[in-house]
Amino acid sequence: MAAAIRRGRWSEAPALTERQRALCTLAEKLSGDPVSVCRDDWDAVRAAGLDDEGCLELAHVVGVFNHLTRLADGLGIELDPRVAEAAAGGPKLSRASSAVGVRQ
Repeated sequence: MAAAIRRGRWSEAPALTERQRALCTLAEKLSGDPVSVCRDDWDAVRAAGLDDEGCLELAHVVGVFNHLTRLADGLGIELDPRVAEAAAGGPKLSRASSAVGVRQ
């Protein structure tokens, strides 16, 4: 799945459930061409089990991630080297269990 995502071909990932596929399809459209999103797009995620609150939450998550990446790119914030290494297939990141205020 990660390889398909890296190639920009997430829709070819065989492990996606129909629900995940519907969510990702709408998220991609909201990110790339939001003015083209129509009732049919929302009906598809509703058919996958989302209610009005779920649709709003999906739109918020997509919007926040788009905002944050554009902000980071615009400010020239560089990716932490450990995150970049993990994204390239290196060791997975893990949370320090002894960190103050971190719940497991």
